[in-house]
Amino acid sequence: MKLDKFDKIDKMLLSMLQRDSRQSLNILADKAGLSTSACHRRIRLLEEAGAILGYEAILDRHVIGYPMEFFVEVSLTRLSEGELEEFEKAVNAIPEILQCHLMSGQADYMLRIAARSTRHYEEIHRERLARLPNVARIQSSLALRTVKPWTGYPV
Repeated sequence: MKLDKFDKIDKMLLSMLQRDSRQSLNILADKAGLSTSACHRRIRLLEEAGAILGYEAILDRHVIGYPMEFFVEVSLTRLSEGELEEFEKAVNAIPEILQCHLMSGQADYMLRIAARSTRHYEEIHRERLARLPNVARIQSSLALRTVKPWTGYPV
């Protein structure tokens, strides 16, 4: 289901849940002008439609010990289906890789990596990234500061 199929109330619920999914059903219903049961039904339908994939807590990386964030461009030696699958499987086994995107442009993949320190990132680079299959080039950039953090999609 695409966003243009959702009405104003659906969009309002999606926006509110995206900002804070811990809000009680009563508060959500009140803000949306619905009864609690109607609000619950709408949210269930949004989940069933695939608009809501899940609920999660947003952790402060500094507080949990990962103050450094690196963005890493990776180019592969070949782009056959087998090589892509092998690379992606290996990437999914590395917990410090928070995100991996197949890209258009100069690099084939963009990775977002959390590290405890530059020394920790060096270990990740040497022991994991450099050993990823079919890698031709790795270009790392340290994020100095997050200017605009992820807050969700515009609904």
